[in-house]
This record gives sequence, C-alpha cells and structure tokens, in this order.
Amino acid sequence: MSKLSGKVALITGGSTGIGLATAKRFVEEGAKVFITGRRQTELDKAVAAIGGDVIAVQGDVAQSADLDKVYAEILAKAGKLDIVFANAGIGAFTPLGQISEEQFDQEFAVNVKGVLFTVQKALPLLVDGASVILGGSTGTITGNASFSVYSASKAAVRSFARSWILDLKARRIRVNVLSPGPTDTPMLRGKQSEEAIAGIKAWVAEQTPSGRIGEPEDVAKAAVFLASDDSSFINGVELFVDGGMAQV
Repeated sequence: MSKLSGKVALITGGSTGIGLATAKRFVEEGAKVFITGRRQTELDKAVAAIGGDVIAVQGDVAQSADLDKVYAEILAKAGKLDIVFANAGIGAFTPLGQISEEQFDQEFAVNVKGVLFTVQKALPLLVDGASVILGGSTGTITGNASFSVYSASKAAVRSFARSWILDLKARRIRVNVLSPGPTDTPMLRGKQSEEAIAGIKAWVAEQTPSGRIGEPEDVAKAAVFLASDDSSFINGVELFVDGGMAQV
C-alpha cells in the first residue's frame, strides 16, 4: 500500500520548487493534494505537471481571507485534512544597514504570520493524529551573511513547533520542521545567470559533506516520511535535509 493512501494534504507554496516536488511525491504515494500559490499561471502549470488527484487554489498565505478561501475549498471537496505542509516562504539577500521595513514586513508576513495562520485555520479540518510539517531552513542554526531577516523568520518557525506539540498534545497532532540546506529552486536561482548558478553549486559542493547542492526531490522524500505513519513517534524535531552542511 502507498504510504499516504487515503490521506488529504495541503501544501502551501506548491506551484514551484520544493512544494511542487512534494506535491508530486504525495500524489504518487496516494494522497489527495491541495496546493496554493500566489500566481494562477504557475498553479496551472503545476497541476499539469503533477497529474493525478491535485487541486490548486490561488491565494497568499499572508492574507487571512485567502486562507479562508483555501480551507473552504478543502472542506467542500475533501471534508478533512491529514497533512499540512506550511512550505510557502520568501527571502532576499540584504546586508545589515540596507534592510528596509518593507522587506522585514514582507518576509515575516509570509514566513511567520503565514505559517501561524495556515496551521491555526487548519485545526477544524485536521483529523486527530494528523501531521503538520513546517518549512524551515538551515538558517535556524547557522549564521548567514546578508540573510538575517530570512534566518530570523525561520528561527521563529522552529520555535512554533516546540510550543505547538504541547498545544496539540490532546489531539495527537504531530508538528515537525523540515529544514533544507541550499537547494536548486527558483528562489535560489532568482534572476542570476547560469554562470552565477554554476558558481553557487560549486561552492555548495565544496562546503557540503555530501558534495552537492540539494534537489527539491531530496526534500520531498523527507516530507513523505514526516507526513506518513513511518514517523508516528517523531514529534517536534527539526529534520535537516542539507547533505550535512549545517552539522560541520
């Protein structure tokens, strides 16, 4: 039997990168999957790429009304949730001294507020014993030049998990953090040239015990583990998918 057979999952930020790879893997493992994203065009492409039992709902996790729309759709078409992967996130490289209030507000709105209300608004739909996965980063435990706002937002997400496993103890809902290292995603690539990307990959390979940059599929496989009953006694952990980079 597939690991997620009969389960219903929500993946925010599911139209590209890690979210898209995870949605594909969840569907392959038998789940009915809902994905969100801010751009309808990207969502349409994702649905075509994923195939199978997937439904896209356009929305911004930083907007309460958008989240309400997402959960109304899930209630109407599935009636429950077994898995929430609060994956949506943004980040920009800006050194201290050049950080604007606008950047701070945007990153904390998506990465912290968005995660909080994605999970809180999911509670009426989540079954007892559900799995909640929070999108983290190696930045929760490492310093990163020009990436302090993003790293601080992910440290807040890590802290959520520690408290929420106590808040949700009576319902046996597990909350774990999935923290990738450098991963070849649109967020990492940004608007950089292929030459610049090649340089980043070479640098990561030198710094990482596994000798390469991460791929979205690497993180997706770990997400399946945390979403499935294979991890039924794993709760409140931060699982690093970084080739060992943050551990040395």
